[in-house]
Amino acid sequence: MIEKIITLDSVEPVEIYGVNDVKLNIIKKHFPKLKLIARGYSLKVMGDNNDILFFEKKLNMLVDYYHKTGVLTDTVIERLLGQTGDNLLDKQTENIGNDVILFGNNGLVIKAKSANQQKMVNSILKNDMMFAVGPAGTGKTYTAVALAVKALKNKEVKRIILTRPAVEAGENLGFLPGDLKEKLDPYMQPLYDALNDMVPADKLNQYLENRIIQIAPLAFMRGRTLDNAFVILDEAQNTTESQMKMFLTRMGANAKFIITGDTSQIDLPYKQPSGLLQALKYLKNASGIDIIELDNTDVIRHKLVKLIIERYEQTKN
Repeated sequence: MIEKIITLDSVEPVEIYGVNDVKLNIIKKHFPKLKLIARGYSLKVMGDNNDILFFEKKLNMLVDYYHKTGVLTDTVIERLLGQTGDNLLDKQTENIGNDVILFGNNGLVIKAKSANQQKMVNSILKNDMMFAVGPAGTGKTYTAVALAVKALKNKEVKRIILTRPAVEAGENLGFLPGDLKEKLDPYMQPLYDALNDMVPADKLNQYLENRIIQIAPLAFMRGRTLDNAFVILDEAQNTTESQMKMFLTRMGANAKFIITGDTSQIDLPYKQPSGLLQALKYLKNASGIDIIELDNTDVIRHKLVKLIIERYEQTKN
């Protein structure tokens, strides 16, 4: 008898083991000659060498299925472990497209819905910093958050940092009651909305409590060095020039930055120049930095949003 430690380093163990090891018990049933002991991300396997090799192949199949579909049910485990054939995984996932960014809650398929969103997906693979600029409803923020969650799930980064300038959009909100978090949450709600689609509620609360996912106003970024992080600056058109420079220079080792904004919706005080406009000018064609420009054809909200944007642009012209 030999012993081998298998590390589940690309997936949360609970996705494979199940709650209270329900899924792991199904797996054990299919490998009665092996002894399996799960300890967090490590799975100790004891038995004959050939049996262990076969088990490892099947376990990798389960992990691959989860990565492709975002779900791994008891029924799927029974099916994948109970059948034979080298092409079994391909047959089970043949209808799943390669353009999926990740699978959200309840199997929600999250993928690029326009050509420029797909450019965002491709760009972040090649560049450490990306600007995504375009009108409302083009999915800039949602796509950026999906890319960040994917990177965290794949352990490409250790944390996600989401930030926005706390600038009121034309109205005076006055003195908000509550603690600091309650005062700031209204500004951050679009980021929470995206996360709620992509991360289970209990897991999201855990990430927030452990600061694996951090949501904070831009002013809180000063003085920090953001290493091993996927960082998103949303509503960047409302940064001042000094704020934008401060944010961009927070970039640390193994970091990815996405800056999103709509240059047609600047809510800064009169004659206060936008840091986004300055950054786009200064960083155009810079190596390692990409600028993706989304337009009306990328609008994925209600069809009237596209019409409204077009009418407003016609009026300006």
